[in-house]
Amino acid sequence: MKRIYMGALTMCTILSVQAQETEVVWQRDIKSSTQDFLSQVTTTIDQQYLITGSSIRANNSQQSPNNQKQNNGYDLHLVKLNQQGDEVWEKYFSGKNHDFLSGAVNTQEGGFILAGTSYSGKGLDKKEESKGGSDIWLIRINEFGDELWQKTIGGTSDEEARSVIQTTDLGFFVAGNVQGAAKGYGSKDVLIVRLDKNGKEVSQLVLGGKGLDEVEKMIPTKDGGALLGVYSRSNAGGSKKTENFGEGDYWIIKLNKDGKVEWEKNFGGKGDDHLRTLALTSTGYLIGGESRSERSGNKSVGIEEGTDLWLLSLNERGEEIWQKSYNFKNRDVLMGMSVIHHPSTDNKQPSTQGILLGGYTQSEGKVETDDEKFWMLYLDQNGNEQWRKHVKGESSKREERLSDIKLNRDGSIVLAGTSAEELGKENWKIVKLGDKQIDQLIVKQDIKIYPNPVSDYAYVELGFEGLREGAFEAEISVYDMGGRKLQSLKTKNKVTKINTQPLIQGAYLVVVKTNDKTANAKLIKK
Repeated sequence: MKRIYMGALTMCTILSVQAQETEVVWQRDIKSSTQDFLSQVTTTIDQQYLITGSSIRANNSQQSPNNQKQNNGYDLHLVKLNQQGDEVWEKYFSGKNHDFLSGAVNTQEGGFILAGTSYSGKGLDKKEESKGGSDIWLIRINEFGDELWQKTIGGTSDEEARSVIQTTDLGFFVAGNVQGAAKGYGSKDVLIVRLDKNGKEVSQLVLGGKGLDEVEKMIPTKDGGALLGVYSRSNAGGSKKTENFGEGDYWIIKLNKDGKVEWEKNFGGKGDDHLRTLALTSTGYLIGGESRSERSGNKSVGIEEGTDLWLLSLNERGEEIWQKSYNFKNRDVLMGMSVIHHPSTDNKQPSTQGILLGGYTQSEGKVETDDEKFWMLYLDQNGNEQWRKHVKGESSKREERLSDIKLNRDGSIVLAGTSAEELGKENWKIVKLGDKQIDQLIVKQDIKIYPNPVSDYAYVELGFEGLREGAFEAEISVYDMGGRKLQSLKTKNKVTKINTQPLIQGAYLVVVKTNDKTANAKLIKK
């Protein structure tokens, strides 16, 4: 197996130095008395954080927005935090039965689309009847968490939502699984639903072999299509054209912008290989998950101990560029992946600079010191390990399981997961880190404006060297081309929203001043 090995003393020295270079900016604990599930952290357009999952409310006397009492089951639970980790708002969406939130994504127009699995009929916050069994429940909300529209998708079978993305035409792809579908192929199949920007269904597609196939992740591709990552326990048959190599494989499916299959690939060894997450790179795609397979099938790296992480780099046609494995000694679970891109120069595509992985390790047999703790693993663009760190934050409980990791544009990192002293009482734990090593890789601009050109609202992002969150004050001013100051506001945030609705079509100058620095950039009003 091609691996990088280091002496124990050298590794301890490196980890000690690196621990000093990772600073806990803040930790936020969202308390619970039940087994709450955290599914995702979404970095918002203004660099705030939407934490999403499923919770049973401790006080069921609380009223829903339509003034009816809540059920005793799980509700969709959303908490928005600002850049300092303070709560901006908290929302619940409730049906009369269990409802679980799986995916969330920023929308281009501002706000979010939520994808969950609902066992509820009409009532409380749910406006449509059940289609039969469990259904996919989609809710479009604005940046304040207010509902814009919702849709229930399903048939008489059991459907569950897994992932949602927005497409280049501002519509949506929703990926989920369906069990026992009339038009299905196996015991469980993949369901892809395409909708327009108003939530109207455009098409449905069922994909699968004769066995069990579960979609784990979907990401948008550069051409307006989507890449699906499926955990497959099926051989060729049904709609599946590729054979499995072992018990469970990574099944990768590329869809075009119309939702049609462009290509599909299988990757695996003779054992069980469970896909977890996907990411875009400058050359194609990264596929990550866990492997129990020795070197076999088209898996060219073996396993060291327990369940190893297995990472594949593919080009845009799905052909392998490289593959690597990594080990934390027990059952290693990969939950998130972020790619650091170097900005484009001379009209070239941005290049991949590095890869940040996040996950946790479950005990199997002997217990290692850092089992059940969040970890980060940093790789170069070729998958070579650079460093690994366990993250305890400001405080740490006995069992901690990471759900998601996000690398922010300013080089900071947010980890979100659950933390518990005993099973059944999982708090949500969100930790923001500043890491000097990652920070050095991020190319910063003194001032960045997006979207640009702009219609109604723009975001001004400050990237001055040494600027610390909450420890500065800046003045942002907008001037017309004649030098007249049209608006001005003061901020202590690195990202600030400005209202451009009063501006007429044309070019403007945005000037930012701190105590010791000044920068400006052009803003175009559509």
